Amino acid sequence: MNLGKSIGKFFITALFAVSTLPISVQAQDLLARQAPIDRKMKAVDTLVLKSIVEREQEQSPAASLYHDWDNRYAHHRIEMPDTFKIDLRHFCMPTNSRVVTSNFGSRWGRQHKGLDIKVYIGDTIRAAFSGKVRIVRYEPGGYGKYIVIRHPNGLETIYGHLSEQLVTENEVVRAGEIIGLGGNTGRSTGSHLHFETRLCGVALNPALMFDFRNQDVTGDFFVYNSSTYDEQSAEATRLRGKVGNGGYTRDLVQDGELGSYANKHSADKGELLYHKVKAGETLSSIARQRGVTVEKICSLNHLNTNSHVRPGMILRYS
Repeated sequence: MNLGKSIGKFFITALFAVSTLPISVQAQDLLARQAPIDRKMKAVDTLVLKSIVEREQEQSPAASLYHDWDNRYAHHRIEMPDTFKIDLRHFCMPTNSRVVTSNFGSRWGRQHKGLDIKVYIGDTIRAAFSGKVRIVRYEPGGYGKYIVIRHPNGLETIYGHLSEQLVTENEVVRAGEIIGLGGNTGRSTGSHLHFETRLCGVALNPALMFDFRNQDVTGDFFVYNSSTYDEQSAEATRLRGKVGNGGYTRDLVQDGELGSYANKHSADKGELLYHKVKAGETLSSIARQRGVTVEKICSLNHLNTNSHVRPGMILRYS
């Protein structure tokens, strides 16, 4: 009987002791037990938030810059920030071609708002970044068959002179997805891809972000700054624009894709040299300009001396 009373007193004393622990100690114990639950909930909340953001970006890419979704205009200028950081990660080069045939900027008395990249009819054209297709249209006096895609990084990319458009308006595409085929439609003197990068409807020099000769972007990010843009653009053209005065080198790799390109003055290294024919040029004038004979050009291109050349043709001369 005394043993039972003793045990009862022990439990009562222990319960009293626990109940009299400092509140801070009890609170810390509660927090310790709650921490794993909080971490799990935070992880769940992060995944849910990420999913919501991704869905919103798919529905309205770069909504912080563009306040509407309009399929009427290829480009419509809106308020431009003084500075803006553009994420270039998770990109895909729109074409495997490494040849820039025309630079961004003044050309033939007007502004050329993109880069012309040498492609052939039927060559694969891919989306440069993930985004949403805003326009798929045909403009006979300009872009020809073209596509406009808006991307979450703030850019809109334009792909002109296509032979085929393989996406539809309002379609969500991923970086690297095939969107069209190279062509020569619209105002074009030869098959090529006209590639534009626009921010808030304003054309930016693609060479600031894309290095076609090296098949890469210029960095993880590009920061647009209105006060330094002109100098940046000129330097980008010098580094990554068209090589030489219409002449460029082309090494063909085994699968027929275009390989490395270098300065036209490297002919003494055994590299292949090419000339893009301009309006009014003949075999004779090209031969004089390049310092070779008409017979050599004909031999290299399987032509005869009476052949007529058309603007946009690519002729090997060395």
